[in-house]
Amino acid sequence: MAFISLNSDEPGIRGLFLYRPETAGPLNELVEVLLVGDSTLSRGERELIAAYVSSLNECRFCHSTHAAIAAAHLDEGMPLVEQACFNPAAAPVSGKLRALMDLAGAVQRSGNAVTERHVTAARHAGATDREIHDTVLIAAAFCMFNRYVDGLATYAPADPTVYTERAQQAAGYIAGLAELQGQN
Repeated sequence: MAFISLNSDEPGIRGLFLYRPETAGPLNELVEVLLVGDSTLSRGERELIAAYVSSLNECRFCHSTHAAIAAAHLDEGMPLVEQACFNPAAAPVSGKLRALMDLAGAVQRSGNAVTERHVTAARHAGATDREIHDTVLIAAAFCMFNRYVDGLATYAPADPTVYTERAQQAAGYIAGLAELQGQN
């Protein structure tokens, strides 16, 4: 049960967005730009970074949600997502994505944990300044989202099919918010 009285039974951040729609809009705009907007990283790669940071933060709702979306956008599906989230050094991902995930992991620990070594490794693996920027912002944003969701003890379904089914429908975050608000 959430620490505050929410006005819906929606799980995780979805319930929080319905509780405070005026904050939901800007947060969804940010995540839309970072995970869906134009990028040289694929949607699956960006969702994987979000899922990875959420797994490090032990946020079941956000990890499960973004892992399912990443799996829907990556040819290798959930087996790759699980391996990358729990053992990124051994995951069959590109050197660039591995370096960006290492960078995201440093951001998750602390902004001050990011060193020139992380940035140099990402650049040597082929990451652009924009990809480095966006990775840091994805990681930082998901630390905030994870703390928002878990800090208010929102409900996170244990059944993975809930997340898989929703991931199949997820076109974008702004459209999803409008649909959610229209249902309630």
